[in-house]
Amino acid sequence: MIEFIRADHIHICVPPERLEEAKQFYTDIMGLQQIERPDHLFSTAGYWFNIGDIQLHIGVEPALGRSIRHTAIEIKNIAAAREHLEQNAVEIVEEPCIPGRTRFAFIDPFGNRMELLQMIE
Repeated sequence: MIEFIRADHIHICVPPERLEEAKQFYTDIMGLQQIERPDHLFSTAGYWFNIGDIQLHIGVEPALGRSIRHTAIEIKNIAAAREHLEQNAVEIVEEPCIPGRTRFAFIDPFGNRMELLQMIE
């Protein structure tokens, strides 16, 4: 049996020519703190960020079509997050209701689907 402790990081990909734009989106719009990435260990470019108590890693690969693949991130104030993303013209995707949580997804400018959720009583 595997004993899980926590998620360590999430990795998403962006087209190589849009990597700097991705860095700007995730720092300026999403408000993430960039952290050091050991670039000498990797053959491709990328950036790492803190996201709560885990990390978001951005790497590069050719653009792919949209998918239902996604990462879900629990946050404290879903309404404020949604308003912030809408004010920054980020595409919102409605999600079916699941008891005990309020949620929605957004599509980042590079086609990655990210779900935000808030646990409710």
